[in-house]
Amino acid sequence: MSDQDFEASSNPVDRTNHPSGIVPTLQNIVSTVNLDCKLDLKAIALQARNAEYNPKRFAAVIMRIREPKTTALIFASGRMVCTGAKTEDSSKLAARKYARIIQKLGFQAKFKDFKIQNIVASCDVKFPIRLEGLACYHHSFASYEPEIFPGLIYRIRGKIGMKGAQIVLLIFVSGKMVITGSKKREDTHKAFENIYPVLTQFQKKFTR
Repeated sequence: MSDQDFEASSNPVDRTNHPSGIVPTLQNIVSTVNLDCKLDLKAIALQARNAEYNPKRFAAVIMRIREPKTTALIFASGRMVCTGAKTEDSSKLAARKYARIIQKLGFQAKFKDFKIQNIVASCDVKFPIRLEGLACYHHSFASYEPEIFPGLIYRIRGKIGMKGAQIVLLIFVSGKMVITGSKKREDTHKAFENIYPVLTQFQKKFTR
């Protein structure tokens, strides 16, 4: 039994919010913040550690920190995108650290309009799924072209009463899936709980 499995077994899942007994694992939080000042990207790249800037390839400084392990894209306008954090709090902490680095380089950087823009989570229902059947019965929401991409793409925009949420699930035959597009952890969980009973209907049964 791995540490992760032990943790899962020693911390029972709250069945009120997670009737399936499965809680998707957050893999990546994408957030944005406004530093509210113009930035000299060349100067930042020259002075800051762990920063790279190649304007011919991309119009932003790419900066990395180890704790929380994240990457920031810093634009001349003062806009910043932070990716790679595993929780909302660590995403905010990382964004604050990047802002502090910019301040220490002599810029009048502030920390305004922090927003979570996308949450990417993954989970495993632990049973194989008949993707062809799912695509056929849920054709309004699902698209499945295995010769192009091995997973089924299931869009639940406006389907589960989440305002403005446009959540996309990538569902694989193995029962593994990726959930992306939500701005709130609760919406990710809701999306999964809504799709779970559907997936059980299309569970692959093996005949002996």
